[in-house]
Amino acid sequence: MYSLARPFLFSLDAERAHGLGLSALDLAWRTGTTPLLAARIAPMPSTVFGLTFPNPVGLAAGLDKNGEHIDALFALGFGFVEIGTITPRPQAGNPQPRLFRLPEHNAIINRMGFNNAGVDALVRNVERARNRRGLLGINIGKNKDTPNERAVDDYIACLDKVYPLADYITVNISSPNTAGLRELQEETALRQLVSQLRDRQEHLAAAHGRRVPMLVKVAPDLSDRDIDAAARVLGELQVDGVIATNTTIDHSKVAGHPLANEAGGLSGAPVLEQSTLVLRRLRSRLPESVPLVGVGGILSGADAVAKMAAGAALVQCYSGLIFRGPALVSECVEAIRRRREAPSRGAVAPL
Repeated sequence: MYSLARPFLFSLDAERAHGLGLSALDLAWRTGTTPLLAARIAPMPSTVFGLTFPNPVGLAAGLDKNGEHIDALFALGFGFVEIGTITPRPQAGNPQPRLFRLPEHNAIINRMGFNNAGVDALVRNVERARNRRGLLGINIGKNKDTPNERAVDDYIACLDKVYPLADYITVNISSPNTAGLRELQEETALRQLVSQLRDRQEHLAAAHGRRVPMLVKVAPDLSDRDIDAAARVLGELQVDGVIATNTTIDHSKVAGHPLANEAGGLSGAPVLEQSTLVLRRLRSRLPESVPLVGVGGILSGADAVAKMAAGAALVQCYSGLIFRGPALVSECVEAIRRRREAPSRGAVAPL
């Protein structure tokens, strides 16, 4: 059915189509017609961060910023869904238009700017969700007008409120659409921020009698030196995991396209190679005790397998879902399943 709906959705403004698409998923879930959109996926349990995921394919943050569509998204077969990015206070984000499709490149440029209804609204939405078939991640950030020297206050405010509801929490310091945010990835700033968040995480674990894993999401635009520094800090601070990567500010792979010069992060097929390089380098620098989530440019089962071969324990997609539709989820799960089963049959696992 998605192949029939896509031409209509792609004829609309991208942000309007985004809203209509999510509303359609909600309707399909409420009416029991989601099987017309997504194939049933046999379980493929994956234990990562001490959690057991129904399958290793998840939805990246950004699609459902406020956690308003959790039930409908899980119905598509994702093993985990990550909502957010959420900030302590509501904020409108950047002026529209701020979301652009580049179908010729299977790519998206966005400069949304952490538009969201605030952490309290997200908490209410999560509490209303009734059908969590997988694990729920919550992605947290800082408000645009909070200076970096006080960024930790925003992250802790969100961490405190979502901790009881999340299966894992992601610290987003890598969006290119909040001025100065990526400066928090610099070694000294990263150490200071993450060490305070780790302390708070352990305090919350003791208070709630339950330890919720905390992950850090990094950019694909880091130099090799910066990747190595980030790996050193995150390994020493014993974070539970790293998500590689966010969107890129490098638009060279879509040069010549009429929208190539739009400001914002580029996602989709053009970021696959660079995000996978960052993933592979992180895997070689981080302790094995720190699992990686591979995201960026997954538009096929083969792309998902490539992320796993580069060192990912789990994968996420977002832009690929826009271009391929819900069928991408089952395709990725089955491709990973075949890779896992290949050695037991005496075959060579694809790289």
